This record gives sequence, structure tokens and C-alpha cells, in this order.
Amino acid sequence: MTEKLLLRALKGGKNTRIVTLNGKRLTKMPAGLRSLPGLKILDLQNNLISEISVEIKNLTQLRTLNLGNNCLNEVPEAIKYLTSLKQLQLFENNIQNFTSEACDGLQNLNLLNLNNNKLTLLPEQIQRLSNLRYLSITNNKLIRIPAEICFLKNLSELHLNYNQLSYLPEEMKCLKKLQKLFVVRNKLEALPEGLCVLRNLRVLDIAGNLIQAFPQGFQKMKLKEFYCEGNPLFLRQPHKALQENYVFTLQEITARFIMNKLVAKNPFLMKAIEWYPLVKDKIAQARKCAVCGKSFLTIWLECVEFVPPDKNWKISGNLKLVPIRVLICSYMCFSLRNPDIFGIAQV
Repeated sequence: MTEKLLLRALKGGKNTRIVTLNGKRLTKMPAGLRSLPGLKILDLQNNLISEISVEIKNLTQLRTLNLGNNCLNEVPEAIKYLTSLKQLQLFENNIQNFTSEACDGLQNLNLLNLNNNKLTLLPEQIQRLSNLRYLSITNNKLIRIPAEICFLKNLSELHLNYNQLSYLPEEMKCLKKLQKLFVVRNKLEALPEGLCVLRNLRVLDIAGNLIQAFPQGFQKMKLKEFYCEGNPLFLRQPHKALQENYVFTLQEITARFIMNKLVAKNPFLMKAIEWYPLVKDKIAQARKCAVCGKSFLTIWLECVEFVPPDKNWKISGNLKLVPIRVLICSYMCFSLRNPDIFGIAQV
């Protein structure tokens, strides 16, 4: 039956547009693909194929390639010749290696599905997939994602569920078109502050991680759906910090003085700071106190503020208040905090 289907396709020659050999127990890609240069769709899912034939480089008009549920061990370099490819399905294989050269010719790819494989890392060259809109790498063994993934300027949906990620890169702020982010069942302890500037993000699912509180500005995100069940979120009354006095270092006193003067646009300091790049870089690391609003360098007190979730969010049923991490510049400001801010116990 397989032979008959392939012979029928080969008879069509250059006019053949679709070849479907789904579930035929093929152990290798069918010979003769080089005779089908006009092929648009090649469906070989649910077979036993262990490697991608070099003949595939002739399919320069191919738009969709489905090799899901096979026995592939890698995303090979040969894929790069599919310069018209828009959808690549590689789910349910044994893929452990994503060859960096595979990304070279896939500038038209807009969907990549690598679910249920054994990937631990992605190549930095993934940023070359410049038109990628949908990326799913659920149920792999990723220990990190490269910052370069955040330079996929057209990415709108990212699925990273069931991996081993302990953090997301701060460069997430560059994913301006991201609408949906799923990072369920990983090992995240915090979310990057840059996530809060993604104005197009509408769905965020971080269920089953290790997150206790969220970065400042999180409550202002324009989400429509937010799910966080299974995280050890701070409850309404974490331990209060001890009240005590602390003597500021000379560096901190000087830095606060300079930053306050810069806020006031002191012309002398604004001009002088340009001559001292080290000082300028140091001041660029400043944080803002959640109580007095003034800038400081050293994190004196890390606290948590409880705010109600946006009324427009569809949320996890048990989420009544969202714990937001805030910083306070001194114990004096801590004593002036509002009743919704609590200190975090240092253990």
C-alpha cells in the first residue's frame, strides 16, 4: 500500500503537492523525494523513521513537514535547505540534539513543535528563525533557554511546560509581540522583571513552580488569563522584619545624594556624570524605594506587598491577593510602610 501511494505521487512529478504516508511503519524516509520538487506538504507522522534523508534538500517549495511520533535523535543540518518551510512538526521523537546549522535557512518558519522529546539545550542560533510565531517545547529536559530566543521579534506563543527551567532570561522584555506564555511544572523561583513590560501578553500560566512573589509592576500587566496554582506564594502575613537602625556606608550616602540631585536635574552634576562612566554605570543599577520613592543602591529590606489581582484577569480560583516583591531603602521607611507591606523573613 505504501509503495502504491508513493508511486502515485511520483507519477504526478513536478505537479505533486501533497504526500501523506501517515502510520505506514516506515523505517526511513521514502526514496524518490528528489523527484517531487513542487511538493508543498509532506506528512510522515506515526512511523519509525530514525533519520532525515539528504534528499529532502531538493524540496525547496515544501511548506509543511510533519515527522511527529517517529524515532529521530536530532534536528539535523539538512533541514536548513527547506527555505520555504512554514510548519515543522517534530513532536514525540527521541530528539536530544538541535544542530545549530539547522536554523540557517528557516527564515520563513512560523511554527515549530518539539514537544515530548529529550532536549536539554537549544542552540543560540534559534534567533535566526526570524518569522517564528509559535514555539512549543513542552515535556523535554530543558535546563535553560538561551537569551537569543527572546530576540524572535514575531513570537506570539511560547510553550515551555514540563521542563527543568530554574529561571527565565531578563531579555524576555524583548518579546514585544508575545501573547501567550506557558511555563507549567518547571523549577522557577522568580519571574524576570522584564516580563512586566510585555503589553501584549494576555495569557500567563506558571502553575506548579517555586514562585513566592512577583516582580514590581506585575499587577499592572494587561493579562486576560493568569494561572499560578501549585506555587508556594507568600500568604497574607509572612514574618515581619525586625526593627533596627543601620549606619549607611559613605558610598551609599554619596550615591543617594547624587541620585537625588540628578532627579532634580542639577545642571552641574548632570554634566559632570558624563565624565565618569563607572559612576554612571553604578547609578544605573539603582532601585527605587516603595515607600519614599527615592533611589538607592543597596537593597536594605526586601518586602512583599499584597495587591488585589486586576478585575479583568481570569485567575486561579484560590488567588485573592497577589504578592509583589518591593524594596525599601531603610528601616525608617519600613516603619512608615502601608499595612499591606510586610518584611520577608531572612533564613
